[in-house]
Amino acid sequence: MNAEVLRIATCQFGVTADLAANAERIAALMKAAAEKGAHIAHFSECALSGYAGVDFDSFEGYRWDLLKEKTLDLAALAGRLGIWIALGSSHRLTEPNLPHNCLYLISPEGKIVDRYDKRFCTEADLKHYTPGNHFVYFVINKIKCALLICFDLRFPELYRALYKEDVKVIFQSFYNARQQGPSVHTEIMRQTMQANAADNGFWASMTNSCGWFCPYPSCFIQPDGRIISQCAEHKEDLIVNTVDLSRTFYDPAAPFRDLATEGILTNGPEFLEDRRTKNRTVL
Repeated sequence: MNAEVLRIATCQFGVTADLAANAERIAALMKAAAEKGAHIAHFSECALSGYAGVDFDSFEGYRWDLLKEKTLDLAALAGRLGIWIALGSSHRLTEPNLPHNCLYLISPEGKIVDRYDKRFCTEADLKHYTPGNHFVYFVINKIKCALLICFDLRFPELYRALYKEDVKVIFQSFYNARQQGPSVHTEIMRQTMQANAADNGFWASMTNSCGWFCPYPSCFIQPDGRIISQCAEHKEDLIVNTVDLSRTFYDPAAPFRDLATEGILTNGPEFLEDRRTKNRTVL
């Protein structure tokens, strides 16, 4: 594998409450990703487990044993294929604590090497999930990556923190599907992700569940904020894109970004001894 080049499969399918069906679609997309030469396959929020409050009412009576079985099956498949997996799921905690909404990071050796827990949950999420409190960093081909989930999008402080850690690629999993038609999500979700990528110079794999109606398809964003590839609307699909750190992009903030992250909110003098700058009510 070439250093500083990373091939990412952004995978989209219609998540349901049926764990076995979800696992079957994930396995098929993993195989397709490997055949296309991807180093990592990235799946949507709760891709394996289904999404509590959307796909099923609550975790009462949930088949945690089956979820564990299917997770281990997919990890073993990752080992046979020699591919990384960022797998959306749910992680059981000790009762009465609610589960985490999570992404399992699975290595090409078929091992769960880390788990990211959604740090910011919506009010609806909090009825079913416990928010997490940590970042997950990992390196593939000398490229530092991180994981985020859906509503984390709304907190730019997370992205600034990842920028400070020299992260280059964000894998962010979403679940904005099963809607009745276009919604505000159509107008703001990918656009906000584009801004987060451009503001911090990130590559971003943004994967969403699909179904009628899905307000936006999964996509891949380069560091200037442009969407360079996207999945088909409302149906299963996979896109493979390449991160290449040797490429350069339009980034007018680059010379000044570190000033802002250090709390210096101007790229001019903080104190200027000039009476005409001090008096703001005179022409």
